[in-house]
Amino acid sequence: MAYKKIDKYFSFADIAIQNNADKNRSLIFLNKINSAIDWHPVQEMLIKFYPLGKSNKGERPYSPLLLFKCMLLQKWFQIKSDPELESQINDRISFKSFFDMPWDCLSPDHSTFSRFRKRLSKDVMIQINSVLLKQFYKQGISINEGVAVDARLVKSASRPISNKKMEELREKHNSPEGKLDKNGNPRKFIRDLDSDWTIKNDEAHFGLKEHTSVDTRNGFILATTLSPSSHNDSKYLPYVIIYSMHTDKIQVTYADKGYAGVPNREFLALNNIKDGIMRKDNINAKLTDFEIKRNKAILKYRYIIEQHFGISHMYDNGNQARFSKMVTNIIDIMFRQFTFNLKKGARIFTWIGAPRHQNPCQKPHLELKSSWLTADYLSKRFEFVL
Repeated sequence: MAYKKIDKYFSFADIAIQNNADKNRSLIFLNKINSAIDWHPVQEMLIKFYPLGKSNKGERPYSPLLLFKCMLLQKWFQIKSDPELESQINDRISFKSFFDMPWDCLSPDHSTFSRFRKRLSKDVMIQINSVLLKQFYKQGISINEGVAVDARLVKSASRPISNKKMEELREKHNSPEGKLDKNGNPRKFIRDLDSDWTIKNDEAHFGLKEHTSVDTRNGFILATTLSPSSHNDSKYLPYVIIYSMHTDKIQVTYADKGYAGVPNREFLALNNIKDGIMRKDNINAKLTDFEIKRNKAILKYRYIIEQHFGISHMYDNGNQARFSKMVTNIIDIMFRQFTFNLKKGARIFTWIGAPRHQNPCQKPHLELKSSWLTADYLSKRFEFVL
C-alpha cells in the first residue's frame, strides 16, 4: 500500500514566513535539527519494520517518518497529550515547515499517533537510535570512549496497590475473561501490571526503574531501558554496555557503588573494558585511603548522567511513567533518547561549524572543552589504573 502523498507548493504565505523566519525561534531550532541529520536511513528503517494494513480500501496511511517526527515534536516542545499534539501541528507554522507540509494540510488525527506508538517495537527504536549516533560518529564526533551507567526510580502511571492485589489482577488479566471489557470486546485500557514495590532511603516506591548509559565525553544517551523497580541495578550493567557499542569499542565504564561486585568486574575484564566502578565497604574489609581517593575521582566523572536525569525530569517529567504498559513506556523513553541526542548533536555542529555528512575517511576528531577529565588524566593524577 502506498503512503499518503503530501505535496508542498510555494504560496504567498511562504514569502511572508521567509521574511520573518529569523524571528521565529522554533523555526530556527527545527531548521538546525534538519541540517544535523540525514533522515533517509531513519525512513528506510521505519518503512522496513513499521507494519501497515493490507486492505486497499480507505485512506492511504501517513508516512511513518512524518508520524515519527510528530513524536519528536511532542518531546522537544513538552506537549503532554496526543490531542494537544494534533492541535499544535494545525496551529504552528514551524511544525508544518518541519514536515514540509502545506499550511492548509491538516495534522494526522491524535488516534493515529497512539496507534503508531503501539506498532513500534523496542528493537526498531534501538536500531533507529543507533543509526543517529553512527551518523554523528561519521561526521567526527566521539561517541563511546567512556560510558557512565546509572539508574533512577520512575513512578507508576497507576495508583499504588498491595502486592497481593497486584497478583490477583495479573491472574485475572491472564485469563480469557480478563482480556475482554464488559461489552465482550478486547480490553484497550488496563492498569499498570508491570510495576512493583521497592524501598529507597527508607521510603516505599511503587513503579519502575530506568537503566541508562551516557557517553562521558559529549553526553549522548547510548542505551536505556526499564525494569520493575525491585530489580537490582547491578544486573543491568552488561545490558546497557552491550547496547552502548554503536561505533568504536568502549574504553572505560564508570558506575557507582550499586554496581560493585565480581560479576560486573569480570564482564568488563572479559570485554577488555577498563573498570571505573566505585568500590564499597564489605563485611571483611573497609575501604582503603587509595580506594576512597579513587571513588572521589570517579564520582566527578559521573556527573554527566545525573545531569541527563535532571534535565529529563525538569523538561519531560522523566521520573513519572506516561503509560500503563512497560513496553509503551520503553518506546517513550527511547523517543526521549533520540530527541535528546539529536538536539545535542545539532548544538555541537552549531558550535564547531562541522560540515554535514562529510566523508568518514576524512573526519576530524571533534571534542568539547569539557573533555579534559579523561581516563588517562585520572590514572596519572591519582596514580591508579582504571
